[in-house]
Amino acid sequence: MIRFLHTRIRVQDLDRSIDFYSKLGYVEKERKASPQGNQLAFLELPGNEVFLELTWSADYHTTCPEDLMHTCVGVPDIIAYCDALEKAGLEIWPSAWREKFSAGERKMAFVTDPDGYEIEILES
Repeated sequence: MIRFLHTRIRVQDLDRSIDFYSKLGYVEKERKASPQGNQLAFLELPGNEVFLELTWSADYHTTCPEDLMHTCVGVPDIIAYCDALEKAGLEIWPSAWREKFSAGERKMAFVTDPDGYEIEILES
């Protein structure tokens, strides 16, 4: 069986990105340098086999590619999760997510990481 193992994204500031993703629930499992001199951080969501690899390179300017639309996390209670993210200082969008959820619209929200990558949040 073939399994999906990880996604790698480039970041401008490794510590700032780790701080952001830790607010989403990710845990840093390992940090090391690659043979090419990149600084790598491996993050995982507890209970998941798939991980997120953050990469920083001194000679590389990070730009969020327009065609990378988003990654996605599933949470059991999206309202409690989004409330906690807001309390941690993250901006949830759409801005009127509470009203949309209480009006019966699909429970889907987004946050944007420090480099412009979008993270979709779904109740699952």
